Amino acid sequence: MANVVGEGAAGRSTRTLRAEGALTAIAADPRPLERTRRILEQALVFADVAFAAVYTLSADGELLHLAESVGVPRTLCGVRDSYPVAGRTPVAEAHRGRPVWLEPDDLAAQAQSRRVPSRDFFLAALPVRGGGCLLAVSERADGFGADDRRCLGLVADALVPSARAAAEGADLRPDGFSLVMDTGRVRVGEDILELFGLDPDGFDGRAETLLGLTVPEDLPSLMSVVEADHMTIGDRELEFRVLQPAGPPRWLRLRGRLVHGGEGSPARLVGSVADASTVRSDITDVARIQRLAAALATAVTVRDVGRAVVAALRRPLRADRIALAELENERLVVTVLDPPEPEAWPELWRAEWRTEWPDAPVRTMPTLAAALREGRARIWPAGSPLEPALAEVGPGGLAVLPLPAGNRMAGACLIGWDAPHDFGPDERALLTAAVGLAGQALIRARAFDAEHELVGMLQRQLLPRRLPRLPGAVAVARYLPSTAGLELGGDWYDVIPLPDHHVALVIGDVQGHSAGAATLMGQMRTALRAYAVEGHPPDVVVSRSNRLLMDMETDLFATCCYVDVDMEEGSAWCVRAGHLPPVLRHPDGRTEIAEAEGGPPLGVVRQSDFPMSPLRLRPGTMVALTTDGLVESPGSDIDEGMSRFARHLSAADPAHLGPVADALLGKAPRGDDVALLLMRYDGMTSRPLRESWTVWRVPQAVGHARRFTRRTLRSWGVSADIDGALLAVSELVTNALVHTDGQVRLDITLVNDRLRLAVADASPRTPVKPTGIGWEATGGRGILLVEAVSATWGALPVSGGKQVWAEFVLRP
Repeated sequence: MANVVGEGAAGRSTRTLRAEGALTAIAADPRPLERTRRILEQALVFADVAFAAVYTLSADGELLHLAESVGVPRTLCGVRDSYPVAGRTPVAEAHRGRPVWLEPDDLAAQAQSRRVPSRDFFLAALPVRGGGCLLAVSERADGFGADDRRCLGLVADALVPSARAAAEGADLRPDGFSLVMDTGRVRVGEDILELFGLDPDGFDGRAETLLGLTVPEDLPSLMSVVEADHMTIGDRELEFRVLQPAGPPRWLRLRGRLVHGGEGSPARLVGSVADASTVRSDITDVARIQRLAAALATAVTVRDVGRAVVAALRRPLRADRIALAELENERLVVTVLDPPEPEAWPELWRAEWRTEWPDAPVRTMPTLAAALREGRARIWPAGSPLEPALAEVGPGGLAVLPLPAGNRMAGACLIGWDAPHDFGPDERALLTAAVGLAGQALIRARAFDAEHELVGMLQRQLLPRRLPRLPGAVAVARYLPSTAGLELGGDWYDVIPLPDHHVALVIGDVQGHSAGAATLMGQMRTALRAYAVEGHPPDVVVSRSNRLLMDMETDLFATCCYVDVDMEEGSAWCVRAGHLPPVLRHPDGRTEIAEAEGGPPLGVVRQSDFPMSPLRLRPGTMVALTTDGLVESPGSDIDEGMSRFARHLSAADPAHLGPVADALLGKAPRGDDVALLLMRYDGMTSRPLRESWTVWRVPQAVGHARRFTRRTLRSWGVSADIDGALLAVSELVTNALVHTDGQVRLDITLVNDRLRLAVADASPRTPVKPTGIGWEATGGRGILLVEAVSATWGALPVSGGKQVWAEFVLRP
């Protein structure tokens, strides 16, 4: 028998054997909720997946619910909370007993892939005996290998008893509870009632009865755990205090998780409550908490709240750095940093600056995202394996404190130590109390600062969230609000990719500092972008935006500078409407304030000319556009400010635009808001090959277009994989001739291995892909054929008409 076992083990990899051993050890865990999570974590370790989840069957048998998940947030993978059992999704197929292994191309054809961000990953769905499935997502380029598949199979087998227990909730133990979320009815064990000082025969089964016995300062934090409106699948953990008939309050620790009910059945929070007084001091620093409460009572803005929290925590905790951030659209908008120097914080945090504080993308910190999703404070000692964006905050120890505010998660507080730090019970008590007070203060701060919040939201939404990648160039942008008044204004910037490797750089300034200025800024940015995408030349784009602003009948005006850059030729056209001219930094370090003729500001004169001025860009040239807040101050002339700006630009290193922009903003007077847009033109490494053909309306027009395409491709050395391209030309040209009037033009472009065919006509009507075609139909299949043979296709407006295009990836 020993020889047989040895031979069987030899046939398996070391990784598979290690996974078997780990899963066998976890199976002995008597806690079903903890066991399920630990089993799923083995998929992260041994199969190197980014996300793993287990789905279980609902009580009515209609849905498969997410019972537990680990890894990155599920929203990054497009995974839903539940799937219909009768559906054709991978989860439903696996539940029916068929393993599903999907590659990126397979996922692109799935209906649910529309929910997935634009990146490639592999997906596996394996059946779990007794119902349900294991779902795993891998971001590795090679997907799931043989060992990965075997390890996932072991995880799925180990989930059989644990998944069912996780879905149904553990049996009610003396220290356990089960709370029905929509009714507030709760079943609790005898040990919990004893901790709360309640008679089992006299307990009415209402959660409000238990909450009424908690210390009032801890009630907001406790409510954030037991309220269902903002909760998602995951563990909950919280320490709180309950009042005692005599003596100090008693510390209790709540651990639980939210589990789905079936169709028509409410969700439940199940878990346990234990005495935590043995790991806490009987006496906490009441005076320090009182001082924090007093400071928060007078905090008006969110930043005031952050400063009060930093003042109350950093010195008592001997912390090296503290950050308080608001959670907005999957980004942590940092409001307070201590110390404030950017160099004291991770490089990732400084990669993107839109205000004087960095914005940290949550998706790059899955550990932090998990803590926010679970809504409980987390502490990691020195040496814990964390992602770089968090490890650099606290190499000697890190505490993450989610800040609940009402029925949502308002943000987080990060506390880091450089030297190894031991977290004592007093420190844990201070952190827990501070979280509850800070969450309440955030609600009050929002109420006190409603106008600032509204205008700030408008401006953050109206400015670009990020700049696009450019062919042959790199661009960065910065926005710095004023420190006076509402601290918000009408400065804006934009980078607009255009057809044929053109890019429009736009910067502007709306008069005034108000919600009206911010709103008008968004309207003007949208108008300029819309006119530019329609294919109009720069002077027409600005002229039409001027007429639009005149028709708005507003008392405000706007200035603007619009630069259309041809990335292939290194040439540009500049149009100014009462705005500062661009500053060019040439490759030799010489700077030049462009002599671009300008027109009046937008919204002043209805019939006005906006002349175009040519610019020549050599590879290595930097184009700088800014608003007057950077170069104008009460004590200096704007011409002097422009000269000073040019000198600073000349001394800058164009290889790193981010530090250049930060250094330029550091010299801003701050009396006005500032927008800055920098672009370094490098030149395109591969020049496209282009040919055009005017399609005459003759009976042989389609054949002429096909022959022209074939000759052109052969002259470029393309002989393979052209049948699909010729078919697409036939369909696109036929559609243009049949359904439109006027001139039709065929454009062919080849860049590296990508072939682009585009047919332009005079009709603005976009082709619509039919949803269904009968056998007797004689037309309507053209777009379907183009979609079938091409890698991608689309349509875009061009000067009153449109251009329908299709792209092909050619083999070398």
